[in-house]
Amino acid sequence: MQEQPWWQSGVIYQVYPRSFKDASGDGVGDLKGITQKLDYLEWLGVDAVWICPFYPSPMADFGYDVSDYTGVHPMFGTLEDFDELLRGAHEREIKVLIDFVPNHTSDEHPWFQGSRSSRTSPKRDWYVWRDPRPDGGPPNNWISMLGGEPAWTFDKGTGQYYLRTFDAKQPDLNWRNPEVRKAMHGVMRFWLDRGVDGFRIDVLSFLIKDEHLRDNPEHPDWRPGGPPYRRQLRLYSEDRPEVHEVVREMRAAADAYGRDKVLVGESALPPEKLVAYYGKALDGVHLPFNFGLVLVQEWTPKVLRGVVEAYEAALPEGAWPNWFLGNHDGPRIAGRVGAARARVAQMLLLTLRGTPTCYYGDEIGMTDVPISEQLVVDPQGIRNPGHGRDPARTPMQWDATPKAGFCPGGAEPWLPVAEDHAEVNVEAQRGDPRSMLALFRRMIFLRRRFPELAAGSYRSVEAKNEAVFAYLREDERRRGGGGVGQRVLVALNLGASPQRADLSEAGPAGAVLCSTALDREGHVDLDVLELRPNEGVVLLCGDEDLRGQGERE
Repeated sequence: MQEQPWWQSGVIYQVYPRSFKDASGDGVGDLKGITQKLDYLEWLGVDAVWICPFYPSPMADFGYDVSDYTGVHPMFGTLEDFDELLRGAHEREIKVLIDFVPNHTSDEHPWFQGSRSSRTSPKRDWYVWRDPRPDGGPPNNWISMLGGEPAWTFDKGTGQYYLRTFDAKQPDLNWRNPEVRKAMHGVMRFWLDRGVDGFRIDVLSFLIKDEHLRDNPEHPDWRPGGPPYRRQLRLYSEDRPEVHEVVREMRAAADAYGRDKVLVGESALPPEKLVAYYGKALDGVHLPFNFGLVLVQEWTPKVLRGVVEAYEAALPEGAWPNWFLGNHDGPRIAGRVGAARARVAQMLLLTLRGTPTCYYGDEIGMTDVPISEQLVVDPQGIRNPGHGRDPARTPMQWDATPKAGFCPGGAEPWLPVAEDHAEVNVEAQRGDPRSMLALFRRMIFLRRRFPELAAGSYRSVEAKNEAVFAYLREDERRRGGGGVGQRVLVALNLGASPQRADLSEAGPAGAVLCSTALDREGHVDLDVLELRPNEGVVLLCGDEDLRGQGERE
């Protein structure tokens, strides 16, 4: 049987470079800071690091407004610094993914400067320009994803509007133009030639817009006070059928560099639409980002099981799933569900079928940090107070020193350090065998030791208790030919009270591999499994007596 590619069995770790580690002492994280912490990532056991944008940028959206796709912003270092980071990661067998931002550039990018110089500019059609309506207003009713205002900005010099799905300083590229596609494929090749292992593609589903720029309908369920960008159903400004041709071309560009290169596509769509980005012949992106565990409103067994099974049912044959609990655009998991349940959430993330992505700091249980009004820097938060992303982007908590070990010297971190950093930090948790960090490492170890967790199938198990979510992971490659019918059983109590589960469907007994409390060993009877409040357990089950296999390795 063909061995899995690394991006199926591995764990991806997301780094927001402004906030991970500041090596220069200016209060902002940088590439050298990431390089300094590669030993930590190796110790943690992750297989790949995904680095958010570090390109030259006016920082209107902290790097997602790119003014040069093939450079490094001086704030983050140099291309040589990136090459050093890449070498260091590869020496430790850690893959490196970088953000690719193809929907828009900065308005300071030379392409856009040429485009807006005149209506006859050779670069004019590289962006989406349209005449005003007869009343002088924008060409249609589309609204910005950042603030809810019109998604068009008027250019007095040429008398037309340009489309900008996000900030006014982020004009949308016209992906219907073959020259744009060629140029952006060249960007991909620049970084692939340098040795990167793949890309996380920003807002992939937005790349192609309706050819006729028809108005979007209003969202019938939106209510005042909700996120402004959800006021409309983005029927004509997102997820257009033609986008899949663009995705196939990107995939072909990556495939030219071998099977190990991976494309991760950001498309916050429901499962039935999201899975189309795998491509009809699995020739789309390898991993369309699955927002199921981020968008879920109720962390109850019934709801979570429904989310998992709806996604599994929607996957095309042969497609590989993926999961994540949070990222740089939304609240952290520990803030959403609480510290105790966050441990169970990490066990869920690392035991579901598919590739997990962990946001920096979640492995130690970092929470959102309240940001006072005068310290808000996120453009989205400035436009829409209360809807900013700064709280989830605060500095990584390395130790108990006043700046959490994030930056040296006298500089102040670009965002405030969490008040709980004296207790919630890497140094403190490395010495605590029952910490969140210890749990995270233990779960990564189990993924490597048991193929069932890295490659096995998923099947939910009736726990005869609505408060418990249980499922089996089984690797069919371990069966047949006299092999043991070995299975890994996961049982999660997501509530604040003890629960008893009957999991005898999975077998009579199970050997304990891990519990969220990190204090169980030996074996348990599956017909009367007692789970403590907010406890998850991972158990080894099988067709033969597996007692003793739960001993601590």
